[in-house]
Amino acid sequence: MGIIQTNCFAGENLVAIKVLIVDDQVLVRQGLATLLALEDDLEIVGQAGDGEEALTQVGFLQPDVVLMDMRMPKKNGVEATQEIHKRYPAIKVLVLTTYEEDELIMGALRAGACGYLLKDSPSEKLATAIRAVNEGYTQLSPSVTPKVVSLMHGSEKGKKVELMKTFSEREAEIIELVALGKSNKEIAESLYITQGTVKNYVTKILGQLNLRDRTQLALWAKDNL
Repeated sequence: MGIIQTNCFAGENLVAIKVLIVDDQVLVRQGLATLLALEDDLEIVGQAGDGEEALTQVGFLQPDVVLMDMRMPKKNGVEATQEIHKRYPAIKVLVLTTYEEDELIMGALRAGACGYLLKDSPSEKLATAIRAVNEGYTQLSPSVTPKVVSLMHGSEKGKKVELMKTFSEREAEIIELVALGKSNKEIAESLYITQGTVKNYVTKILGQLNLRDRTQLALWAKDNL
C-alpha cells in the first residue's frame, strides 16, 4: 500500500526541488542524501543535525522542502517546524522519522508540517512524497493515517452549536465530511452537489479560518466541531 495523499503544482522542465535534510544521525543524513541525489529533479542543498542548525540552514539556503526528524537535541522537530512555518511559510516541512506517537504526529501537523512519513518508507515513495509536498499536497504514511483519523473523531459534540453560528449549515456539513477524510467527489455525491461547488466551499472555509489545506481543516474540526 502506498503513501496516502490528500490535497494540502509540477510540470515539465521545472527547476530541481531544493531539499534540506534534518536528522541527528550522520549516517541517516548521508544515506538519504545519496539516495535522493539519484533523482534528477531533487537537489540536496544541505544537512542539519538538530532543530537549531536547521533554522540557520533554512534561512541561508532557502530550500523548497525540509525533511525533518522529530527527536533531536537542542530543538526538536515540532519546535523547528513551528519556527520554520512561522518565519518561512512558503517552505514545506515533511516529517521523516521512526516515531509514530499520537502526540508527535498531531504536534507536527499543528506546527505546520505538510506530511508525516516513517523512515521505513521506500526511497521511491519518499521522492514521490517530496514532489507532492512541494506541489502543495499533504503526505501521510499508511500507518499514520488511521491515527490521525481516530484523533479527529475524538471531538466534543457540544461545540457543534457554536460551529453553526460561524458557518452555514452546508459549510458545517462539508467540514464534518472533510474531517472524516472524504474526497471532494465523495462529498459531492453525499450532498448532491457538484465537485466544483465542494471545492469552492472548501476554499472559502480555508480562507475564513486562515488554514493552509484540508489536513489542517480536519485538525481544526477535531478541536471545534
